[in-house]
Amino acid sequence: MTAEPLAKETGSSTRRLILIGNPNVGKSVLFGAMTGRYVTVANYPGTTVEITTAGATLDGHARDVIDTPGTNGLVPQSEDERVARDILLDSPGADIVQVGDLKSLRRVLLLSLQIGEYGLPFTLCLNMSDEASDQGVHVDADALSRLLGINVVATSALRRWNLDALRNAAIRPKLSSFTANFALPIERGIDRICKLLPETGVAPRGIAIAVLSGDATISGFLRKHLGETEIAQLEQIRDEVQTHVSDPLAYAINRDRLLVVDQIVGQVYSRSAVKLSGIRSWLGAMTMHPLWGVPFLFAVLAFAYWFVGDLGAGTLVDFVENTIFNAYINPWAIKAFDFVTPFPHTHIVEEGVLSSAYELTGVATGLGIVAKFIHDLLVGPYGVITMAITYAIAIVLPVVATFFVFFGMLEDSGYLPRLAVMLNRVFRRMGLNGKAVLPMVLGLGCDTMATLTTRVLETRKEAVIVTLLLALGVPCSAQLGVIMAMLGPLSLLAVAIWLGTIGGTIFIVGWLSSKVVKGAASDFVLEVPPIRAPKVSNILIKVAARTEWYLREAVPLFVVGTLVLYLLDLTGVLVTLQHWLSPLVVGALGLPAEAANSFIIGFLRRDYGAAGLFMMQRDGLLNPIQTVVSLTVITLFIPCVANFLMIVKERGIKVGLGMAGFIVVYSFGIGWAMNSILIALRLNLGG
Repeated sequence: MTAEPLAKETGSSTRRLILIGNPNVGKSVLFGAMTGRYVTVANYPGTTVEITTAGATLDGHARDVIDTPGTNGLVPQSEDERVARDILLDSPGADIVQVGDLKSLRRVLLLSLQIGEYGLPFTLCLNMSDEASDQGVHVDADALSRLLGINVVATSALRRWNLDALRNAAIRPKLSSFTANFALPIERGIDRICKLLPETGVAPRGIAIAVLSGDATISGFLRKHLGETEIAQLEQIRDEVQTHVSDPLAYAINRDRLLVVDQIVGQVYSRSAVKLSGIRSWLGAMTMHPLWGVPFLFAVLAFAYWFVGDLGAGTLVDFVENTIFNAYINPWAIKAFDFVTPFPHTHIVEEGVLSSAYELTGVATGLGIVAKFIHDLLVGPYGVITMAITYAIAIVLPVVATFFVFFGMLEDSGYLPRLAVMLNRVFRRMGLNGKAVLPMVLGLGCDTMATLTTRVLETRKEAVIVTLLLALGVPCSAQLGVIMAMLGPLSLLAVAIWLGTIGGTIFIVGWLSSKVVKGAASDFVLEVPPIRAPKVSNILIKVAARTEWYLREAVPLFVVGTLVLYLLDLTGVLVTLQHWLSPLVVGALGLPAEAANSFIIGFLRRDYGAAGLFMMQRDGLLNPIQTVVSLTVITLFIPCVANFLMIVKERGIKVGLGMAGFIVVYSFGIGWAMNSILIALRLNLGG
């Protein structure tokens, strides 16, 4: 992904304002405060992977504000970092605001130095000033501004502090006088490369340093402006410079940058002795301890089980379904339809044969058939109102909303990156590292978007493995909520069997994939924020935005899925499919034939398939063993169509089809094995 498609998408001649910065510095919160448009806000790196643009008026000037992915440097180590760097290079003349964490000034200035090397005017925003003050960290912003030669503004985006000053400075960027001088051979190499570079809108020094650093991702930019002969000359110069420098060039360049950065930090940064909150400090350490962090993890899971599974899937679903839908909406819809139907549908067509109770004309017969068609389409067994809307709003929405609240609390608390640290050793055994936890936890919200965030992983091998694990074993929020609702009436043993099977699958398939997929794992480097008390207003904003997404994206698919079932039932295809799948669903899995409907429609929305199983359980059609088996299969089942298309987009059609085929075979194979074992052991899984 480059900035060029972004320019086409915005279709605007308004001047750009680009937000760039390290991961986890509040950049997305700042974007929302400046534009009034919500983007996902999280306390861990890699949240903002897709580029988001929104209009804003800053001090009377219109700007298209662009929120870029978090990046630690302009020599990219991952796809999202490359996107951030490309946007800078492809946006000459744009206003640039670098957003940094005031507490981590050294890391901030290292990126500032690289932006300055490209000759790009920018404003430095030192965010999270409130947290820095709490920790006794002080930075003299005025002195730093004088040393760098640019505007430096301290802010707290979360508390909306000093944002007016930032808006004023953001549209008045300045060129930085902040430079690093490298060893003589490197400086000579920079001069030689600069002489070969044409005018590109950015300073040739920055491009020359990138070439000497061995930045392979800069090749696309170079090919836009140079021929193959000139590019070969650049590579030759880099090789010649390396012969005169004992250390690898990238290391030597970064070392000299850090020397300059440390000089600046020493003049403006100070830290006083502040006693941090004992409980927060203790929680921060314990929650990422490889041993003591486990009880905290189980406590978090237990709270989720109660909050989502009991309160959401129990109390709220019962209220919305029984008190609102079954008592009012559905009966009113059926009565309203019967009222407007020209002929009572039950007297017109019964099992495809005209009732002898009426002497109907051809017109009346046609109207009667149309009336029955519309009646069943809207309020029949597979009706849009009685099934699709009821499933989507009465059953799934309360569960999804409570899960969004729980997930928002995890995000704002700073727990998720600690979970990544705690599980790093486990993921290492799968050829991954703790950073893989982040997209997999995001998958609990939406597997489709989580697949997109695999770009934060530094190697293709890691991205492929995590993509497979997301599609196979990570249920999305809506599906997970329904699963919790179905596990609620069962015993803890049933919950342990389901959880152990899914967890074991993720580990075993991940481990085997690490042996099959070629490539090496990357180093584990992750910024860990402090433990925070979740802010209610921030959580409510995110819950509202995610609920809006659910209503906009998921509910229409519920309707489409119901229409598919209705048409399959109307044409008799559904009975045929159930007959074909009977040896598998009934024979191998030991489930009722009606369960085939959930698997047929599961490809459209896995949570819709789970909702169908939930209703079967509520109606007494699934015993405890059948419930556990069906839940295991639907959890491991083929990803929904949106996730499948995202896999194809990110990994290619061959990989997408290969993953889908493997998942179908694996999920039903595990279901068959589980059904056979549970029946043989005669376990009592009821509550």
